[in-house]
Amino acid sequence: MDDNIAIIDIGSGNLQSVQKVLKYLGKDSEIIVNPEKISKFDKVILPGVGNFGKVMEGIRSRGFETPIKEIINQNTKFLGICVGMQVLFESSDESPGCPGLCSFKGKVLKFQKGKIPQIGWNLLEPRESKIISKGYVYYVNSYYVQPENESLISATSDYYGEFTGAIQFKNLTAVQFHPEKSGEYGIEFYRRWLSC
Repeated sequence: MDDNIAIIDIGSGNLQSVQKVLKYLGKDSEIIVNPEKISKFDKVILPGVGNFGKVMEGIRSRGFETPIKEIINQNTKFLGICVGMQVLFESSDESPGCPGLCSFKGKVLKFQKGKIPQIGWNLLEPRESKIISKGYVYYVNSYYVQPENESLISATSDYYGEFTGAIQFKNLTAVQFHPEKSGEYGIEFYRRWLSC
């Protein structure tokens, strides 16, 4: 059966870049702006670029908050990318007073050392995961997720200290790095995510 893939458009994110990688892998996808359509898909991707508060504003103003929460609690395969991972948590240092989706307990913290944002390639070290493998991935981030439940963490990287590179929970995968900018590693990541 063909994959039925949606890419959520909340006004930010590398939508075309994600879609291009999927196309390279022979998978069609649809960029959606209508939240009522989300339940029709068995795989959903939430890319997010920029500010935590702006991404949450886009999610809420376009009516995606409840539908995203619903599909996460169902069997829909979900992938969050960059800020699309951060908004799954309760709050962020970047946007005080702006609640996230609160799908998981935890917060988003700002790096305290090094050049900010971290831009470039960094080694991803997996924990137990069928989707995440060891390799170099591309980051652009000033903030990182700190889950309350550390068993969510499926991979880490090091930037003046260890930080969360990816999380997994049941049908949900979310990554801080940009797989669509991570060359051959990113292509293989998408291939594994699609097949798992």
